[in-house]
Amino acid sequence: MNEANHITLRKILVFAAIVEIGTGLVLMADPVFVVAWLIGMPLTGAGVAAGRCFGIALLALGLACLPSRRQEDARSRAVKAMSAYNALVALYLGYLGVVGHASGVLLWPAVVLHASVAMALVWACCAKNPNSANETAQR
Repeated sequence: MNEANHITLRKILVFAAIVEIGTGLVLMADPVFVVAWLIGMPLTGAGVAAGRCFGIALLALGLACLPSRRQEDARSRAVKAMSAYNALVALYLGYLGVVGHASGVLLWPAVVLHASVAMALVWACCAKNPNSANETAQR
C-alpha cells in the first residue's frame, strides 16, 4: 500500500472511530432519544439498559479503532473491525427500514453513512499501489 492510500485509510478510520465514540456517548446518556431519532420507535424498560450497553460497546469500538501515531499495517484488526461493524449496521438498519417499517428521521442517513464508511475503508485498504506493477515488472 502506498503512502497516499495509507493516509486516506487512516483518515477514514479516525472519522469512523470519532463518529462511533460520539454515538456511544450519546447512547449512554440518553438511549431513548437516539432510538427515537434513529428508528422512530419508543424505547422502554430493558431496551433502555440494552441501549446503554450498546453505547458502551460503540465507545469501546471507537476507542479500539483509533489509530496510534506510529505507522501501522493498514489491514490491522481495527480496520477489519470497523469495516465489519459499519457494513453490518448498514445492513441491519436498512432491514429495519424496509422489513421492520422503522421510520426515524436519521434512519436512512445512518444507513448511507455506515455503508459509505464501510465501502471507503474497504476501498482504501484494497487500493493497489499504481507503482507496484511497474516495480514487479522491472525485477
